[in-house]
Amino acid sequence: MSSWRSRRFAAGLPPLPATPDKPIVCYVTGRKSLGLAALVPTVLEKIRAAAQAGVDWIQIREKDLPARELLALAKEAVGIVRSCAGKAVVIVIVNDRLDVALAAGAAGVHLGGESAPARDVIRWCRAGNAPAGFRIGVSCHNLQETCEAESAGADYALFGPIYDTPSKRSYGAPQGIARLKEVCGAVRIPVIAIGGVNEKNAAECIRAGASGIAAIRMFQEAKSPQALAEAVALLHRQV
Repeated sequence: MSSWRSRRFAAGLPPLPATPDKPIVCYVTGRKSLGLAALVPTVLEKIRAAAQAGVDWIQIREKDLPARELLALAKEAVGIVRSCAGKAVVIVIVNDRLDVALAAGAAGVHLGGESAPARDVIRWCRAGNAPAGFRIGVSCHNLQETCEAESAGADYALFGPIYDTPSKRSYGAPQGIARLKEVCGAVRIPVIAIGGVNEKNAAECIRAGASGIAAIRMFQEAKSPQALAEAVALLHRQV
């Protein structure tokens, strides 16, 4: 590893707990579900509200944004969570764009079906090109993909859709709780349930073995900051 990389990444990132003592709660951003094609400031408002409510992860999923705008959004998000998360550890993960995640100082990158191959990304990052503790997650839609993600060295798998939801209908029929349980029992990496998950059905996802949940609408459609904080607190009690 070069001295430049050693200096840049010496501090690393907060460790990802292998067995968290409470479910991971992840807000996944989605401008389109807000009906706002270009209002990034509104996304930042949602990020701030989620961080203040006590979420654990914020995943920036704005695939249509040009690189420059996505980088600006990611940098702002990192700054927001650092300023308002208090003692809690809130991390920012960027979808697809490893370059943007690293440049913004995000805690990780999330890889989907159109991203670079997970095994190649993981190998490159683990060779000293990313900070210690940099998270690499993979979207999975069946048992085989989840096992492959684990074999590649992914830190976690985002599995779904568990329930019907507009943003995930292109990925096929809902997986359901039985399949989530099967997947969670087959791998050792954390499995995060996504797709139609909310405060009412999250408990059965956790009982099925999920290490946490991720959602878009639950966070973006919260009636008030207090309601969002109460929902996050409820989710954290689902152990």
